[in-house]
Amino acid sequence: MPLLVAALAWIAIGIAAWHPLVATVAGWFGATEAGGITLQTALAAVLAAVVIAVLAVATGLVAVAVLAMPVIVRAVASRHFPALAARDGGTVTGSFANAIAAVAIFVPLWLATLPLLVVPPLYVAASLLLNAWFTQRAFCYDALALHASGDEIRTVLRQSRGRLFALGLLLSPLSLVPVFNILVLPVYAGIAFAELCLAELSALRRQPSPARPA
Repeated sequence: MPLLVAALAWIAIGIAAWHPLVATVAGWFGATEAGGITLQTALAAVLAAVVIAVLAVATGLVAVAVLAMPVIVRAVASRHFPALAARDGGTVTGSFANAIAAVAIFVPLWLATLPLLVVPPLYVAASLLLNAWFTQRAFCYDALALHASGDEIRTVLRQSRGRLFALGLLLSPLSLVPVFNILVLPVYAGIAFAELCLAELSALRRQPSPARPA
């Protein structure tokens, strides 16, 4: 349901905003209204499509992270981590704050990569790295919220930073696949991060507690 709502919303936004957006961007490139189909208008159409697609993917990821992750996490935990105690360290407020922070950091950084579109390999590389960061930032808190305590959430995110980013990087190429990136990737990423985060939490709890001084 979150993905369906996000997809329908961005279809409506795309239809309503397409011509004004393309015209505005084409104006930045020096195109005129009477110019017909030119290099400027073609580039503007490509850039507009990229903007809408990236924002749609980001919306889908955030929608699943905030609204669907509790269901995903319970399903993963019941199947693969049935003995893992739930300590409810996360909150709804924390989930929304995490999502807002992720978007607030991601959007300016992504806008800064747009000039790299003139060098497609560099743009793709930058997009993969940025998407990897955004995906792990969007999902990790909610993947741990039901089972980890507040201290455990912070510890897992700190100690497992490299593995969490690596999973985001592994999933990142899927964000470049049309349709799949909006309708499938968010749920797939949610399941993958639930599996990894709960595994990291289980490993943390198996570590011996530090001895207290006498």
